[in-house]
Amino acid sequence: MDAGVNVSMVTTSFDLPGYRIVKTLGLVRGITVRSRSILGALGAGLQTIVGGNITIYEEMCEKAREQALDLMIEHAVERGANAVIGTRYDATEVMQGVTEVIAYGTAVQVERAS
Repeated sequence: MDAGVNVSMVTTSFDLPGYRIVKTLGLVRGITVRSRSILGALGAGLQTIVGGNITIYEEMCEKAREQALDLMIEHAVERGANAVIGTRYDATEVMQGVTEVIAYGTAVQVERAS
Protein backbone atom coordinates (compact mmCIF):
# COMPACT_ATOMS: atom_id res chain seq x y z
CA MET A 1 0.00 0.00 0.00
CA ASP A 2 1.20 3.52 -0.81
CA ALA A 3 2.14 5.89 2.01
CA GLY A 4 -0.51 8.39 0.90
CA VAL A 5 -2.92 9.35 -1.83
CA ASN A 6 -1.40 10.23 -5.18
CA VAL A 7 -3.54 12.66 -7.21
CA SER A 8 -3.66 10.02 -9.97
CA MET A 9 -5.46 7.80 -7.45
CA VAL A 10 -8.33 10.29 -7.07
CA THR A 11 -11.16 9.66 -9.50
CA THR A 12 -14.76 10.56 -10.18
CA SER A 13 -15.50 6.94 -11.08
CA PHE A 14 -16.18 4.21 -8.56
CA ASP A 15 -13.27 2.00 -9.54
CA LEU A 16 -9.63 2.33 -10.53
CA PRO A 17 -8.63 0.26 -13.56
CA GLY A 18 -5.86 -2.16 -12.63
CA TYR A 19 -6.66 -1.97 -8.92
CA ARG A 20 -9.11 -3.62 -6.58
CA ILE A 21 -10.64 -2.06 -3.50
CA VAL A 22 -9.61 -3.97 -0.38
CA LYS A 23 -11.14 -1.66 2.22
CA THR A 24 -13.64 1.20 2.21
CA LEU A 25 -12.86 3.85 4.82
CA GLY A 26 -15.83 6.17 4.36
CA LEU A 27 -16.60 9.71 3.31
CA VAL A 28 -13.81 12.27 3.16
CA ARG A 29 -14.13 15.95 2.40
CA GLY A 30 -12.24 19.17 2.05
CA ILE A 31 -13.98 22.50 2.55
CA THR A 32 -12.78 26.01 1.83
CA VAL A 33 -14.65 29.29 2.08
CA ARG A 34 -13.62 32.16 -0.19
CA SER A 35 -14.69 35.76 -0.54
CA ARG A 36 -14.19 38.26 -3.30
CA SER A 37 -12.04 41.25 -2.50
CA ILE A 38 -13.29 44.73 -3.31
CA LEU A 39 -10.49 45.16 -5.86
CA GLY A 40 -11.27 41.77 -7.41
CA ALA A 41 -14.97 42.66 -7.67
CA LEU A 42 -14.10 45.96 -9.34
CA GLY A 43 -11.73 44.24 -11.78
CA ALA A 44 -14.34 41.60 -12.58
CA GLY A 45 -16.93 44.34 -13.08
CA LEU A 46 -14.68 45.98 -15.64
CA GLN A 47 -14.14 42.64 -17.41
CA THR A 48 -17.93 42.13 -17.67
CA ILE A 49 -18.23 45.42 -19.56
CA VAL A 50 -15.81 44.15 -22.22
CA GLY A 51 -17.31 40.64 -22.19
CA GLY A 52 -15.66 37.25 -22.41
CA ASN A 53 -13.87 35.22 -19.77
CA ILE A 54 -13.70 36.81 -16.31
CA THR A 55 -10.18 35.70 -15.42
CA ILE A 56 -10.19 37.16 -11.90
CA TYR A 57 -13.08 34.90 -10.86
CA GLU A 58 -11.72 31.98 -12.86
CA GLU A 59 -8.46 32.12 -10.91
CA MET A 60 -10.30 32.46 -7.59
CA CYS A 61 -12.54 29.46 -8.39
CA GLU A 62 -9.61 27.32 -9.50
CA LYS A 63 -7.66 28.10 -6.30
CA ALA A 64 -10.73 27.27 -4.18
CA ARG A 65 -11.24 23.92 -5.96
CA GLU A 66 -7.54 23.07 -5.66
CA GLN A 67 -7.51 23.86 -1.94
CA ALA A 68 -10.69 21.84 -1.31
CA LEU A 69 -9.20 18.87 -3.23
CA ASP A 70 -5.93 19.09 -1.26
CA LEU A 71 -7.86 19.16 2.03
CA MET A 72 -9.95 16.15 0.94
CA ILE A 73 -6.78 14.22 0.12
CA GLU A 74 -5.30 15.13 3.54
CA HIS A 75 -8.48 13.82 5.19
CA ALA A 76 -8.20 10.58 3.19
CA VAL A 77 -4.56 10.09 4.22
CA GLU A 78 -5.51 10.66 7.88
CA ARG A 79 -8.00 7.79 7.51
CA GLY A 80 -5.35 5.48 6.04
CA ALA A 81 -6.49 5.64 2.40
CA ASN A 82 -4.32 5.40 -0.68
CA ALA A 83 -7.10 6.37 -3.12
CA VAL A 84 -10.37 8.30 -3.29
CA ILE A 85 -13.24 7.23 -5.54
CA GLY A 86 -16.51 8.96 -6.47
CA THR A 87 -14.93 12.39 -6.09
CA ARG A 88 -17.26 15.36 -6.56
CA TYR A 89 -17.22 19.14 -6.08
CA ASP A 90 -20.01 21.38 -4.88
CA ALA A 91 -20.23 25.11 -4.19
CA THR A 92 -22.70 27.12 -2.16
CA GLU A 93 -22.95 30.85 -1.69
CA VAL A 94 -22.93 31.28 2.10
CA MET A 95 -23.64 35.00 1.87
CA GLN A 96 -23.24 37.61 -0.85
CA GLY A 97 -19.67 37.41 -2.10
CA VAL A 98 -18.74 34.42 0.12
CA THR A 99 -18.69 30.93 -1.36
CA GLU A 100 -18.07 27.53 0.20
CA VAL A 101 -16.39 24.97 -2.05
CA ILE A 102 -16.36 21.32 -1.01
CA ALA A 103 -14.60 18.34 -2.56
CA TYR A 104 -15.82 14.97 -1.32
CA GLY A 105 -15.49 11.29 -2.11
CA THR A 106 -15.04 7.85 -0.64
CA ALA A 107 -11.66 7.00 0.89
CA VAL A 108 -10.47 3.51 0.03
CA GLN A 109 -7.45 1.27 0.24
CA VAL A 110 -6.60 -0.33 -3.08
CA GLU A 111 -4.03 -2.81 -4.30
CA ARG A 112 -2.92 -3.77 -7.78
CA ALA A 113 -5.12 -6.40 -9.34
CA SER A 114 -3.30 -9.59 -10.31
